[in-house]
Amino acid sequence: MHSHHNGLKTAALLGLLTAMILGVGYWFGGSAGLVVAVLLSLGMNAAGYFWSDRIALRSMNAQPVGEAEFPALYRMVRELSAEAGQPMPRLYVSPALQPNAFATGRDPQHAAVAVTAGITRLLDYRELRAVIGHELSHVYNRDILISSVAAGLAGIITMLANLALFVPLGGGDDDDAPNPAVLLFMLILGPIAASVVQLAISRNREFEADASGARLTGDPLALAEALRKISYGAQRLPLPADAKVASSAHLMIANPLSGGGLSALFSTHPPMEERVRRLREMAAQSY
Repeated sequence: MHSHHNGLKTAALLGLLTAMILGVGYWFGGSAGLVVAVLLSLGMNAAGYFWSDRIALRSMNAQPVGEAEFPALYRMVRELSAEAGQPMPRLYVSPALQPNAFATGRDPQHAAVAVTAGITRLLDYRELRAVIGHELSHVYNRDILISSVAAGLAGIITMLANLALFVPLGGGDDDDAPNPAVLLFMLILGPIAASVVQLAISRNREFEADASGARLTGDPLALAEALRKISYGAQRLPLPADAKVASSAHLMIANPLSGGGLSALFSTHPPMEERVRRLREMAAQSY
């Protein structure tokens, strides 16, 4: 069900993206600069989509591991994949001491699940199994696909906003001068709208992955306790906010970066307290 809904969301975003390109293209009157901007943005985001797993894994210095190195972890990933009727993803471990985990890959056939060394030391077997269920659900729900499409939408809006600085948009008294109202919209409202789309999708997908992951493992309370521990551990050991980590932060089960104020407002993760509350309610309803 979640995968079906996410497919509809992806189609809607693609439709919005196409409409935006056509509308702005008409406004620009077939500008060659617009064509270059759109093609460049699409090319960059397509590369990010197809190689997103490598980029994310490299950002955390994650290394592939097998059953010999992490037998219990490997076994739980294999068993949960079999339970879901899906191929087993590649398994990676990052040396980071912060407790965290993420999944990447555009579909179950190209998926990877990564955990940090910190999370394997902090959580017990049930809790770690619940986290793996959450991460596998991201793959099965096609969340990575949605993120890629949303990123493409944001990238094109931002590139068009930059292009608006140099290309006349028409509508003013001077044919060579850009329309101030359109310029304001493109430079301010456009990027904000794109960010809101990305953040809304990212926040919703965490709730969905919590719920579907808890159903896969049959243990919502274990995931609730794992999230509580991970949140505390991530706050105590925040990762450096460099470009590599920031680009993959939205993939992780908990926000790996420190921050408050406006940075908290634009966080790609919903409040941990709300996630824990929903999982506990889910557990209560199952009894």
